[in-house]
Amino acid sequence: MQAQLTNKDLLRFLKNKHIHSGFLNRLKLHYRPLICPYISLINMVRPGDRVGDIGCGSGQFLLLLSAFVQPSFLLGIEINPALIQNAKELMNGQLTANMELDLYDGINFPSRVSEMDIIFLIDVLHHVPRTAQESFLVQLTATMKPASTLIIKDIDAANPLVIFNKLHDLVISSEIGHELSPKRTAKLLTGAGMHIDAIHKTTTYVYPHYTVVAKKP
Repeated sequence: MQAQLTNKDLLRFLKNKHIHSGFLNRLKLHYRPLICPYISLINMVRPGDRVGDIGCGSGQFLLLLSAFVQPSFLLGIEINPALIQNAKELMNGQLTANMELDLYDGINFPSRVSEMDIIFLIDVLHHVPRTAQESFLVQLTATMKPASTLIIKDIDAANPLVIFNKLHDLVISSEIGHELSPKRTAKLLTGAGMHIDAIHKTTTYVYPHYTVVAKKP
């Protein structure tokens, strides 16, 4: 079923999901699959995997995984308490023993990260201050268990189209992102002891995406 998924499937599914939040959060909930390559990310997860999403926002990606892949456990981690509340509302009673939402204090990752088979960072790294990106990744990978996988999807700083994401973040988040190139991201991960399995690039409209897949030995 995963290989046959389309954005129409995701949009149709999300159309009936609602949160009592601001207009922009609702807009991202319903239409983010149009600009973010969710299909390729979903296809990296297998039924039965234990999956963590760091910077899970309002829980959209977790909900999609639950609906279309059926992992054995889902962990959402978010630094913004209001977004955690959005995620709980979005799950609409689906929070069970197989799903957990944790608040990140900005210093220490929740211990359950060490139980996950796959960890996702989707458009999170460029929101971390540039001086803290390396230590952020070092701490995260140190928390992960051996043989687990880290998947980073972010915006390619080496692509001139990165300017459109900077404008996007300025309007949506009132900040300028600290995007990295995939080469730089891979170098930081290698320095943290990770093995790079794959690097993918794609452009959706004016957004130049990259995905780095790394394995912890």
